[in-house]
Amino acid sequence: MSGHSKWATTKRAKAVNDAKRSSLFTKLSKNISMAAREGADPEANFKLRIAIDKARAYSMPKDNIDRAVKKGSGDLAGVRLESFMYEAYGPGGIALMIEVITDNKNRSVSNLKHILNKYGGNLGNEGSVKWMFSAKGQIVLDKEELSDEEELKIIEAGAEDILKEEQIKIITSLEDLKSVRDKIHSANFKIESSEITYLAKDKVRSENEESVLAFLDLLDDDDDVNNIYTNADI
Repeated sequence: MSGHSKWATTKRAKAVNDAKRSSLFTKLSKNISMAAREGADPEANFKLRIAIDKARAYSMPKDNIDRAVKKGSGDLAGVRLESFMYEAYGPGGIALMIEVITDNKNRSVSNLKHILNKYGGNLGNEGSVKWMFSAKGQIVLDKEELSDEEELKIIEAGAEDILKEEQIKIITSLEDLKSVRDKIHSANFKIESSEITYLAKDKVRSENEESVLAFLDLLDDDDDVNNIYTNADI
């Protein structure tokens, strides 16, 4: 198990801050709409199911969720969203994979470049950073501690690893995410969310941790930025 992450703590604090809630709901809505393109039934569309689970974990109202599903499936008019994954270097040379969901790619790229340049970073070429990460499934439990018996149940369900940050995070292969999630749910664990994540193969310590945290915070404030993955050990 890993230790607590300052960046995870910061993100969680922002998520429950009323001043940030509207921006968070905008991101969650985009995520749901993108997933709903593959079908409006969460029982048949696992991507939509986990997008809705994540929205519910942050107390997003049902009406907002339903509206986002309808926009994505075409039942309601809405802007055309696109998803992009950008590779970049941040302050101190940390590696980043930044997932963007946007209706205006040029605006999103311009905003990313502005934030990166402000902290001495830059966008990288395709493949320049991705090799430093492994694509995995991640299941977040609504609890902070596990008993030995609970940990054994999770391992038996097919988990590859268990991380302890602000909450318990169960790591799976991409192929096993759905099956492990279903087994964990059947074992009466309360699941807060599940999603695809990118884990750094090696972590990098920064000489200026506060600058890195401020940079990640600013990047996360951009409404088009859906997820940030980094190898910074913070």
